[in-house]
Amino acid sequence: MTVTANERLGLNPTDPRPPEETRPLVDRTQTNPLFGDQKMKLGLFGTNCSYGLIMSHAPSTYKITWEHTREIATRADDLGFDVLVPVARWKGFGGSTNFNGNCFETYAWAAGLAEATERICVASTSHLPTVHPIVAAKAATTIDHISGGRFALNLVMGWVPPEMEMFGSEQREHDQRYAFGQDWIDFATRLWTEEGTFSMHTEFFDGELLEAYPKPHQAPRPALLNAGNSPAGIEFSARNVDINFASLDTLENIRGYTDKVRAKARDDYQRDIQVMTYGLVVCRDTEEEAKRAFQQVVDEGDWGAAGNVISIAGSGESKSFDHAVKKMQERFIAGWGGYPIVGTPEQVTEELGRLNEAGMEGMIFGLIDYNEELKYFGERVMPLLKQAGLRH
Repeated sequence: MTVTANERLGLNPTDPRPPEETRPLVDRTQTNPLFGDQKMKLGLFGTNCSYGLIMSHAPSTYKITWEHTREIATRADDLGFDVLVPVARWKGFGGSTNFNGNCFETYAWAAGLAEATERICVASTSHLPTVHPIVAAKAATTIDHISGGRFALNLVMGWVPPEMEMFGSEQREHDQRYAFGQDWIDFATRLWTEEGTFSMHTEFFDGELLEAYPKPHQAPRPALLNAGNSPAGIEFSARNVDINFASLDTLENIRGYTDKVRAKARDDYQRDIQVMTYGLVVCRDTEEEAKRAFQQVVDEGDWGAAGNVISIAGSGESKSFDHAVKKMQERFIAGWGGYPIVGTPEQVTEELGRLNEAGMEGMIFGLIDYNEELKYFGERVMPLLKQAGLRH
C-alpha cells in the first residue's frame, strides 16, 4: 500500500467545500458561442504563429506582436465571429520562413485574449504529451473564469518528432498517442467535475488525493476540440469532444466524413458532435484578383518548410494529412492542408453554403493578411452570409 504524504505527515483533511467551488457555474450553452445557434460558425485559425496558415513570402502586414494579435482578435469579436483557435508550436518547420517558428504559447495567449474580448470563444491548443493534465486543467479553468465561460481546449496528440525530442522523449506510435490522450482527458475531466478528492492509477498516470478548485465557469466542462481524422482520431473525437475539425478535399468526401463521425458519436457513445473544417480564404472583388493572390502565395511559397511538413506528415507520424501529402501539396503552402476558398464575396458565400449543406457546421480559416482582410470580409461577406441564412 502506498502511504500518502497526508498520512505520513498527519495532515488534517479538507472540509467539504461550498457549491461555488465544487460545481461549474453556468450552462455553457448560455456563454460559449460554439454552442450557439449560428448555422455556419466562423473562426480564425493560427493567429498566434508566424505566417499563420501560409508557408509563403507573399506580402502581408501580419506579424507576431501582442498588439497585432490582439487587434485581430478584437476585430473578429466585433464582427461576431465564434471562435479563435491557435496552433500549438514549439519548434518552427525550417526553410526560409521557419514557418510557425515565431509563436505565442497558447494558454497564456488565450488568457490575454479572453480579457481583451467580449463575446468570441477563445481556445488553447494543447499538445497533450507536453503538459500534465493537472496543469492543463487548472490553466483551462482559469481562462474559463477570465472569459466568463467562453473557453475551449483543442486537444492534439503530438505529431512532430523534432518537437517531442525537445521534451526529451520519443514520439509514441500513432494509435498509442490516442490511448495516452484518452487517459489524459479522463484525468482532466475528473479534475473539472468531481467534487471531492480522488486517486488516479492508469497506464500513463498515477496520482493520489487529487483535487481541483474552483471548477470551470461553464458546465459541465469547457468545450473540447480535436482534429483527428484517422480511425483512431475519429474514435477519440466521437467519444470525447464537442467539435471535430477535418481537412478534406471534395464536398462528396465531406458528406461521407461528417455522416460517419456523427453516426459514431451517436451510435457508439450516445452523444452529439459538431464537425467543422479549416482552410485558407482568399476573397477579392473579382475572381481573377482572388486567384492571382492565391497563386502568388504558391509562387512565393517556402517549399523548404513545406517539404519538411510533408516529410513528417507522410512518414506515418500523422495520418490526418495522408490525402494532402499524396494529392495536394500546394494546400500546405496555401492553407496548411485545409480546404481553400478563393473568389469574390458572392463565391465565398456560396462555397461556405455548400460546405454547410455537406455537413460542416463551421469553418475556422486563415487569411493572407488577417487584420486587413478581416475588414473586407466584414464589409463584403458577412452581409451576404446573413442574406443566405448562414448567419444572423
